[in-house]
Amino acid sequence: MTDVSARLADATDQPILERLWLLFQHDMSELSGALPNPDGTFRSDRLQAAFTQADRAPYLLTSGTSPVGLAFVRSLTAPTRVLSSFFVVRGARRSGIGLRAVQKVVAKHPGPWEVAFQEGNVAAVGFWRRVATEIAGDAWAEERRPVPGRPDLPPDTWISFNAPAEFHG
Repeated sequence: MTDVSARLADATDQPILERLWLLFQHDMSELSGALPNPDGTFRSDRLQAAFTQADRAPYLLTSGTSPVGLAFVRSLTAPTRVLSSFFVVRGARRSGIGLRAVQKVVAKHPGPWEVAFQEGNVAAVGFWRRVATEIAGDAWAEERRPVPGRPDLPPDTWISFNAPAEFHG
């Protein structure tokens, strides 16, 4: 089993996260219908906010020396933290890296958490339910919420769980 590291990214990691962000947005475009900007990039407001807003934290996920994904946390100063973006490159999927990465990120910020995903993303449905069960046992909840400002999209599914202080992802 390959190990994974989840470390808080700094300005020197931003170019790596920008490239991973493009891969993430490319994958998500299948569900959202989003097309690239004229320069070939995708909308990057969440990426920029992860580096510039005080209540957010960008994490770089690595396996050995290879970058394998990203995790962006928001609402660090709120009662409930939100995993606002999470991505693992295709070559590292289904290896346990994603689960271990989420465990490591939430362990850095114990307490209540929420994560949203789209029901149309079949792999995400099983993944996030498994993550919640691994972290919180049966003590997690799921609900559907409309996407703000996007009545054209189906509701997101939100999973809520608590990462205990003694949890050591």
